[in-house]
Amino acid sequence: MSHNHAIKRLGIFGGSFDPPHQAHITLATRAIEQLHLDRLLVIPTGDAWHKTRNLTLAPHRLAMTRLAFTELPKVLVDSREIDRHGPTYTMDTLEEVAQEFPNTKLFLCIGGDQAKAFTTWHRWQDILHRATLAVAFRPEDKNAVHAVDHAQWHNGLPTGAIRLEMPSLAISATDIRLQLAQSDTFPSALPTGVCEYIQQHSLYKNDR
Repeated sequence: MSHNHAIKRLGIFGGSFDPPHQAHITLATRAIEQLHLDRLLVIPTGDAWHKTRNLTLAPHRLAMTRLAFTELPKVLVDSREIDRHGPTYTMDTLEEVAQEFPNTKLFLCIGGDQAKAFTTWHRWQDILHRATLAVAFRPEDKNAVHAVDHAQWHNGLPTGAIRLEMPSLAISATDIRLQLAQSDTFPSALPTGVCEYIQQHSLYKNDR
């Protein structure tokens, strides 16, 4: 039996991870615990069609993501979206993963802010047929996704989705980048290895 066949419950957690921070790590930890995952693929985005700003170069984001999740043995940082040419879509990734992990239940882990915009995603209805949506809610997110207006949504979630309970974490990658651009001090929300990498490569200073 192949190792992939031994994995029955697989999570997928994508994002720009620009930079990866404690809220990302907490979401991964909660997903593994609450969904009883055998493995969680953490996938930094490549050419993200929905981003309105230029992302930090992909090799840097990939390296930082690997450093950030090094303490979570069930996490595998996966570079497939960075390696893919052209725009990268979640549905393409799900189809690839489903082929690699047959007979495995897939969970797509997203944040409450992503859930609010989920119906704008490429082939979002197909995503719901391919994987179970697991939405991470912080207490302050409790009303955020209720703005979604769609017949398949109930109490702010699509039918069949799972709610991941998160602690209140006032952490924003945008705020972190701003602090790094304006100061030589590192936010406490950044793992030590990520701080060292940012310092070594002088990242985010050009955002000033």
